[in-house]
Amino acid sequence: MTKNTLQERMEERRVKALVADVRADFEERRAARRSLERGWELNMNFVSGNQFCDINPAGELEEEAANFFWQSRRCFNHIAPTLDTRLARLAKVRPSLEVRAFSDAEDDMKTARLCSNILRSVRNRIDLDGIISHATLWSETCGTAFYKIVWNYEDGKVIGADAAGHAVREGDVNVVALSPFEVYPDSLTAERMEEVNSIIHAKAVPVSYIRDKFGVEIAGSTISDFPFAPYSAASGWKRPADGADKPALADAVILIERYSRPDGEHPDGRLEIVAADKLLYEGSLPYRNGDRGERVLPFVRQTCIALAGSFFGTSVVDRMIPLQRAYNAVRNRKHEFLNRLSTGVMTVEDGSVDAEELAQDGLYPGKVIVYRRGSEKPGFLDSGSIPAEFEKEEERLSGEFILVSGMSEISRNSANPTHVTSATGLQLLIDQDTNRMQMSVESVERAVRETGKQILHLYKQFAGARRVLRMTGTGGDAELFAFSQSDISADDVQFEPGYERTAEQKKEDILTLLSLGLLQDEEGKLSDDTRNRVLEAIGFGSFENARDISHLHLKKAERENLLLAQEDVEADEYDDHALHRTEHVRALLSGGEKDEAVRARILRHLASHREKGGSV
Repeated sequence: MTKNTLQERMEERRVKALVADVRADFEERRAARRSLERGWELNMNFVSGNQFCDINPAGELEEEAANFFWQSRRCFNHIAPTLDTRLARLAKVRPSLEVRAFSDAEDDMKTARLCSNILRSVRNRIDLDGIISHATLWSETCGTAFYKIVWNYEDGKVIGADAAGHAVREGDVNVVALSPFEVYPDSLTAERMEEVNSIIHAKAVPVSYIRDKFGVEIAGSTISDFPFAPYSAASGWKRPADGADKPALADAVILIERYSRPDGEHPDGRLEIVAADKLLYEGSLPYRNGDRGERVLPFVRQTCIALAGSFFGTSVVDRMIPLQRAYNAVRNRKHEFLNRLSTGVMTVEDGSVDAEELAQDGLYPGKVIVYRRGSEKPGFLDSGSIPAEFEKEEERLSGEFILVSGMSEISRNSANPTHVTSATGLQLLIDQDTNRMQMSVESVERAVRETGKQILHLYKQFAGARRVLRMTGTGGDAELFAFSQSDISADDVQFEPGYERTAEQKKEDILTLLSLGLLQDEEGKLSDDTRNRVLEAIGFGSFENARDISHLHLKKAERENLLLAQEDVEADEYDDHALHRTEHVRALLSGGEKDEAVRARILRHLASHREKGGSV
């Protein structure tokens, strides 16, 4: 046996042992949290309306059978509308991704503007708002959701071709929202992501995905195990009984990715990717996404309500399930009582009537009942009236829904039980609901900001010498900006506190400033520039465009500012010189005076405006 053959066999044994270790680690983590998964499935059943199910003593989800065939088993779902209200409220308090300068130095100000532009561009390109909404849906339903921030080498502009003729792209950031079913930490008692040493991301993928991404042929199988199988909306989230047709993913395999933090043996961390019995990748953690450029796990956790001593959080759905069971029971028993009152319960003497016919046809209008002579006449059993306890219990449970969910009637169904009529009072009631959701709001805020930081770290690592991104600029126009990885200082950026304001809130603020006179000049007048910006901000930009062309002069001045950074530009006779001078002076005071060449060009341009338009 040659030395090379021995080394190949040793390597083959090592790879086989590594694959077995990763798969055994995955199965161990999966078994350790099986009870949590059943709880998440139960939550999803209740949200979707399948509310007559529970977890049996064996730890499996099963359908609850009716005690009697005539029992009413309707669902009066209060969980789904409450969840919808919470999601709508969380969408309104979503944090912004504006970057604040670390100091007042010009370099820090420039870096903050660049980082803000990068985040805006990425947000529009990948629809980050939709990703956040998807993750929030998972966290509100199951208690926890995750963001996975990766660099996709197959995204971005085409910059060339490889030897095989395949297009080579510059790559770009991708953010994926993950359900808790896909993420397996090494410790279920870790309270923060920093306390987790390794995470397994497992998902079911077609074998064609493995072939395209890794160039490895693997024999697939049919996967019907939740959550790897795609459950359809028609079947809901109900687990089918044994022997029933289960939704399945055909010709698929479970892809297991194990991410491990750096340690003494592996200072750059480890990433092992396994599918079936194949090792697809083995190496260091690919991303320098830590605060100081270190390699950390590319995951961000978001919870609905954090639990002490637990990695996975809980949700309001968990707390509402007992109330929902009790509410369904009260309403169903109430309806059964009403059915007895409306249709009645008859008493007949044995042998006096045809009981089978009476049970089959009931007492329809005009029915003639023939009973045996000398026997007791058939009659209705006195069922009394509906007990008042039904109404009291129903009202009490409705009040407990508000207490447990944190959503009052004014937020959930636009009702005003307090009869408050002032706008300030109604706003205070709405703000109280937001305060009850503060834990969920803070978790979304932390998760989004940490995601923004990791996005900037990936651009710092992979952006290259020159990169161009597109973003929406002032007035809705598309703008291009260029940067290099050396321009990003992701370690020193700070995110602006607060949340994005809605269009209605911005309009209200602008109208308040106008009423206070803070936008007028010393003579109490609005300048053309200010009037244009106010009308555009409140949604009447097109109205102003029909009145004059001031906005066109401002946009022309902005384009000239960009050209003045590189070359001299001469003023035109048809320019509105007052508007142009204001815009050029703004560019001069915003950093143009730091560069002597740019400053000289702007001053020469201002002089040309004075020559052609006169001084004001």
